[in-house]
Amino acid sequence: MITGHGGNVEFLAGQLGCAVNEIADMSSNLNPLGPPDGFEKFLADHLRSLERLPEADASTLTHTFCGKRDIDPETTIAANGTTWFIYTLPLALASEKVLISGPTYSDYRDGCISLGISPSFLTADTDADFCPDLSLISRKAGEFDTVFLCNPNNPTGSFLSKNELVEVVKQHPDTMFVLDESYLPFVPNAEKHSLVPRTDCKNLIVLSSMSKIFTVPGMRIGFLTAHPDTVEKVMRFYQPWSVNALAQKAGIYLLETHSDDSPFLVRTRKFIQEERELFRKNLENVSGIRLFPSAASFLLARVTCGLTAEQVCQRVGRNKILIRNCSNFRGLGDGKFVRFSLKDHRLNLKLADILRSELTHAL
Repeated sequence: MITGHGGNVEFLAGQLGCAVNEIADMSSNLNPLGPPDGFEKFLADHLRSLERLPEADASTLTHTFCGKRDIDPETTIAANGTTWFIYTLPLALASEKVLISGPTYSDYRDGCISLGISPSFLTADTDADFCPDLSLISRKAGEFDTVFLCNPNNPTGSFLSKNELVEVVKQHPDTMFVLDESYLPFVPNAEKHSLVPRTDCKNLIVLSSMSKIFTVPGMRIGFLTAHPDTVEKVMRFYQPWSVNALAQKAGIYLLETHSDDSPFLVRTRKFIQEERELFRKNLENVSGIRLFPSAASFLLARVTCGLTAEQVCQRVGRNKILIRNCSNFRGLGDGKFVRFSLKDHRLNLKLADILRSELTHAL
């Protein structure tokens, strides 16, 4: 647990003998535009909120989130990031048989294992561009009490339609579906694709995160939305003051100032879409690498030349750029997969140039 995540810039800096701030982190899936303008000043102006206890249940933060989504606050919990939910849900749901759609984020598996549950996996393959087979998931879902899905998926970037997901959920009322939408804010018109407003699916849990889109992973702000009966089960394990005072104020501020069509979110989505396509175009004629379709702020690639993923990471790392070796993702363990998280235009072009040079020389 807590091994193999992206963002280990300290390790690469130590290897190169340079300062941490000299490393360009293209391994962590954060908004390349950074936090919205004015956010740092807001934090500075509210630092003294740390001198007081926060609301024990983050009620105002929860109500603000629900007000923006036009849903009942009885259906939502705010906690210190979606990770708390991921590790708590198998316990709260008394899960025994868990199915995970992959390749995907390892904490779904680790959360189960920490509670003595050995999950099963349905792993999409390269022939389908790692897009999950919902018909297969539907055929298997009835054998399990809990199913984990991520949409858009990390690390593959695959994206499933809202209507198809709802259809599968409704076909299996006795199976609880946990849908992680942490990367959905990067998709244009994200709220139209979200399953958060679904009140007719009692067996659906949706996780939402503010960490990635607003570049605040250290603040730990996440939400769970589900039927009130499910919320009640999860709240039995909720710890008072789970969300710190500054995080609560920051979350409220961000929710109130950035609706789905706010300039910051529109600009972010346009930037991601343009940079993703430009990055792909710069590598489309390069032998030795295959990029997979992505709806998110990152791209998964398979190295098809003689190099391994580790060797590619090392060669890119010499240029003080950190990318993600995906070998510890179940289903990507052949040592050939890497993930690139988009950053600013200059860095994206620099990485494409480095990859083109290194892969060409390796052929």
